[in-house]
Amino acid sequence: MMTTSFQTRCGIGLRAPHYRDMLAQLPPVGFLEVHSENYFGAGGQPHRYLEQLAAHYPLSLHGVGLSLGSADGLDTAHLAKLKTLVNRYQPALLSDHLCWGRVGGQHLNDLLPMPYTDEALDVMVRNVSQAQDYLGRSLLVENISSYLQFVDTDRTEADFLLELAQRSGCGILLDVNNLYVNAVNFGSDAAAFITAMPPGVVGEIHLAGFEAGGDCLIDTHSRPVCEAVWALYQLALNHLGAVPSLIEWDSDIPPLATLLAEAARAQGFLDREMNHACAA
Repeated sequence: MMTTSFQTRCGIGLRAPHYRDMLAQLPPVGFLEVHSENYFGAGGQPHRYLEQLAAHYPLSLHGVGLSLGSADGLDTAHLAKLKTLVNRYQPALLSDHLCWGRVGGQHLNDLLPMPYTDEALDVMVRNVSQAQDYLGRSLLVENISSYLQFVDTDRTEADFLLELAQRSGCGILLDVNNLYVNAVNFGSDAAAFITAMPPGVVGEIHLAGFEAGGDCLIDTHSRPVCEAVWALYQLALNHLGAVPSLIEWDSDIPPLATLLAEAARAQGFLDREMNHACAA
């Protein structure tokens, strides 16, 4: 039987090396998140496993290819494939990124940052609204890690996201690891970003690990969550209350037990927050 509620639970990103172990063990995680584009095909092994696991866990579809910030508008073929996937699995959560990665009909292999300008905000509002209308679902939009910033900007990233949510009706996916990476790389204030988010607008939190690359941090999703990111996660829960949370691990994928241990640690934070809220 599917778990009843994931609102106060931690989930894990489902990756192919863990398909068989997940089915064999059915560990007590709150939900499973998959990258939408990996399931755009009509059949095959990915769907065979996902259909079986969807009987036991709520699903989150996390996209990397909508290019919501593209001035060219949305790729309607990509959007149609996503709608087919949404209709097939009826996910509990649906998300993509505050970025662009498509221009002139070409998809770039990266999530590129937005300039935080009025013009860019208008583009994002238009594209997010179009996507939500077409899909018949609200989107969560995630703050990204980036390795460059635009000189021309009218507002902070947090203000940009919040105005996007207000004008389009979308929610926010708060990636705490991305905040930390950007804070180290650019000197931004991750704590201020978190406390700028009003409770209720954040529909999911992501946690992951990074690697150091030269003089910057790189968001590789290939390591355990670091202690500084756990501290920011605690701040986020203190401020926002319990929010569905996810452990991402996409490179150097470890045994399932390692991923489950990270999820169990995050679940401990969520449980303490719930106990604190009940006692208040």
